[in-house]
Amino acid sequence: MSRKRRKKKNTGTLILTIFIVAVIIVLAVFGIIYGAGKWQKETHPLKYGEYVSRYSREAGLDEYLVYAFIKTESGFDEKAESYLGARGLMQIMPETFEWIRYRLDEENNPEISYDSMYEAEENIRYGCYLLKYLSDEFGGGLTEIAAAYHAGNGSVSSWLENEEYSENGKLIKIPNPDTAHYVDKISKAYETYCKLYTNDQ
Repeated sequence: MSRKRRKKKNTGTLILTIFIVAVIIVLAVFGIIYGAGKWQKETHPLKYGEYVSRYSREAGLDEYLVYAFIKTESGFDEKAESYLGARGLMQIMPETFEWIRYRLDEENNPEISYDSMYEAEENIRYGCYLLKYLSDEFGGGLTEIAAAYHAGNGSVSSWLENEEYSENGKLIKIPNPDTAHYVDKISKAYETYCKLYTNDQ
C-alpha cells in the first residue's frame, strides 16, 4: 500500500515539475520575443513622424523606406555630419543639396541654405525629393534606389548596362563592396520597419 502511495506521489511530483518547467519555458520565450520587439522599436523608432508622413506621402513613397534611410544614414541625429560633409538626418551632400534646390526652384530663397540640412523638416523634404527622383529613374526597385543613393545614379546606370551585374533591368550584383553593404543595411532596416509597424497602423 505504501509503495502505491509513494508511486502516486512521485508521479504527481513529476507532473508538477514538468508543468512548472513548461510554464517557465513559455514565459522565457515570451519574454525574449517581447524584449526583442521592444529593443527593435527602440533602435528603429518613428521619430519625426509628422515630416516623414507628410513628405513621403507627397512624393508617393513608402514612409518605412524613408525611415530606413534615416536610420541607416544618421541614426536619427538631425545634426549629424559625415567626414565627407554630408549633413542631417538623410545625409545630404553639398552638391546634392544644390541640385535639389535648383530642381525645386529655391535657389533664390534666402530661407534655404545648406545649413537648412541640419533642420529635420528641410532635410526630410529634400531627402524625399531625392528618393522620389531615384525611384522614378530606376523603376521603384529598392536595391537600385539604395545603390544610387550611396554611389550615385550614374554608377547604377552603368552597372545596369553590364550583364555581369544586371538581369532584366535589375541589379543582381553590386561591384562596389561598400555600396553592396549599404544596400544590405537599407534592406534590413526596411524589412524591420515593415515587420514592427505594419500591423500597428
